[in-house]
Amino acid sequence: MSRKPISVVKSRLHRNCSGMIQPINDTHSLNDTTWCNWAPFDQSNYKELLGAVDNAFLVAYAVGMFISGIFGERLPLRYYLTAGMLLSGLFTSLLGLGYFWNIHALWYFVLIQICNGLVQTTGWPSVVTCVGNWFGKGKRGLIMGIWNSHTSVGNILGSLIAGIWVDEQWGLSFVVPGVITAIMGLITFFFFIEYPEDVGCSPPQHHGGLEENVDDAEDPGSGPHSNRENGLESAVTSSKEPSAQPAAISFFGALWIPGVVEFSLCLLFAKLVSYTFLYWLPLYIFNVVHFSAKESGDLSTLFDVGGIVGGILAGLISDYTNGRATTCCVMLILAAPMMFLYNYVGQSGISISIVMLLICGALVNGPYALITTAVSADLGTHKSLKGNAKALSTVTAIIDGTGSIGAALGPLLAGLISPTGWNNVFYMLITADILACLLLCRLVYKEILAWKASLSRDRGSSVALTHAR
Repeated sequence: MSRKPISVVKSRLHRNCSGMIQPINDTHSLNDTTWCNWAPFDQSNYKELLGAVDNAFLVAYAVGMFISGIFGERLPLRYYLTAGMLLSGLFTSLLGLGYFWNIHALWYFVLIQICNGLVQTTGWPSVVTCVGNWFGKGKRGLIMGIWNSHTSVGNILGSLIAGIWVDEQWGLSFVVPGVITAIMGLITFFFFIEYPEDVGCSPPQHHGGLEENVDDAEDPGSGPHSNRENGLESAVTSSKEPSAQPAAISFFGALWIPGVVEFSLCLLFAKLVSYTFLYWLPLYIFNVVHFSAKESGDLSTLFDVGGIVGGILAGLISDYTNGRATTCCVMLILAAPMMFLYNYVGQSGISISIVMLLICGALVNGPYALITTAVSADLGTHKSLKGNAKALSTVTAIIDGTGSIGAALGPLLAGLISPTGWNNVFYMLITADILACLLLCRLVYKEILAWKASLSRDRGSSVALTHAR
């Protein structure tokens, strides 16, 4: 909710003023078509400047995320998350106060975005860790798919709240979400429960499934990951020996968990696509369809509505098939032609635009949601950790931090490419989508082998039962 307003306010910071009535006390000349814009975004290079403001947040977020997970494993999550939300509310509000304080210096907006990006890294590792602590692997995809809809709901609320004030006092588009975020930080402080054991509930079962059964059946001395899994197990075991409480895993130890690198790199490209839509879709609709700033922001929320459905579907399908990588891969394959079609026919009518936005949102955000939630929790409680779930926050931070590099690159590239035409921006998005899909090939192959092994066991059991009768 606090990140989305910048994408809505962009179209207000720079627009064509020639058709607007100039105030009587205004000092600009009558021929000036930039009098209604907000300096320094009133220049012809405004897209590059807006891209720099976006990138300041996203680069800081990406860098900070790798550090944040390490702190998240070692600090009480309730205090850590509360501090992060209070500071996020403060810096989001400071962006809006730039309007009321009449600030026109680029460095101010960039500096506030850098600080905002750093403090917001406290959020994702903390909340995924908490939900991972509460729910086991059995229905984790569906549960986290429903839970993860909060990200899209936040985007929708951010767009709608920002849209109320964007044409008048756009500073309130930031101040109001900032105040709400800070209030929720206080609620978190009083009601956040990190472990089920804290309130007398039993801890969940984190293991089980086709792939793990197949891994158990394999020769422990063979296979591409056996050596590094054995090394990881011994490292975790030795760290647990001095005390009953398991030690937090190291950054490089988390990288050795099978699947972390592939899913991290896949998320880099998947998040590149998702965040380009997040930051640039309202401006694309504003420029191509010529809607008002408020209408563009409202229409862009349909992409997030589709994202809610896509995240839940991805979790449900991956639970049923026990194929996280395959589910992501299929959705990414379908997303590429849908983005191509949206660019070429999506603006020919409001009905087509609505349908295309919903479908694109589901296919783009489905894999992104699955990787950042259920996949991160699965890998953070991997069987090679020998029951040490203290890797959850670090693994989540590595995966989301790598993805955030893509989130920083996407809007930056969009800002650089969009002056050459929106078609080129969509070609860039389609290319990233295909690369994300290719990075999962090894894991998809492994899941197919697991399905084959499971079918063979089922057939063998059926034959044995028939003979017994």
